[in-house]
Amino acid sequence: MEIPMNPMFTSVRVGRYMLPNRLVMAPMTRSRAAFDGTPGELATEYYVQRAGLGLIVTEGTQPSDDGQGYLTTPGIYTPAHIAGWRKITSAVHDKGGHIFIQLMHAGRMSHPDNTSHHRQGVAPSAIAPGAGMFTATGMQDIPTPRALTTEEVRRTVTEFSHAARSAIEAGADGIEIHGANAYLVQQFFAPSANTRTDEYGGSIENRARFAIEVATAIAEEVGADRTAIRLSPGTALWGIDEGAEGPDLYRYLVAELDKLG
Repeated sequence: MEIPMNPMFTSVRVGRYMLPNRLVMAPMTRSRAAFDGTPGELATEYYVQRAGLGLIVTEGTQPSDDGQGYLTTPGIYTPAHIAGWRKITSAVHDKGGHIFIQLMHAGRMSHPDNTSHHRQGVAPSAIAPGAGMFTATGMQDIPTPRALTTEEVRRTVTEFSHAARSAIEAGADGIEIHGANAYLVQQFFAPSANTRTDEYGGSIENRARFAIEVATAIAEEVGADRTAIRLSPGTALWGIDEGAEGPDLYRYLVAELDKLG
């Protein structure tokens, strides 16, 4: 009797790629990059060991200096970052794997001691998450972030787009936008973190605007068929409360993302 193949090990098309199986490695923060955000040899070894999966989604990778939250997380916005990631993507491709770089802006989930610039974290509004964060000197309370100006929000969208282009230059097969787990994109969704009165706050449409603009900019920069987004509706983490309108916000958001293909 012929034993049917487990569907997990059959091929599947994701965007422009035919993946050899349906196993996807989720992004997991490693905190092993150099202090300037350049990934090193340990990262290459780590991802190559997992290249047999259908798709690897990398650890959260900041799109800018202000996007960093945790110790020694990688970036993808300087020539050194691009060179470091190119070694990783080439090694994964040599093993027949596919790899998407996850772009993660930590927003208010940041501590100045964890960054090279030592600046205050940035967020939709100047509201602390009420949580602690590990630093080189141990756990510390996360300080109140600085609220982004309207122009700075728009500039952050551009930083995401630049990071996406840099990731493709580094050989990544695609991009995953981190819109989940209480980081910057989700901070815009939640009234508990976003009390803005400009076009990025207030109504459902306004609170979803940043995510839609980021997704649109990246899709235009690298192609919608290699752009993905991670969402976590209803997550109550680190002071995030999306309120009674949460389900309606996600219905609106997903419909708008669907228009991008």
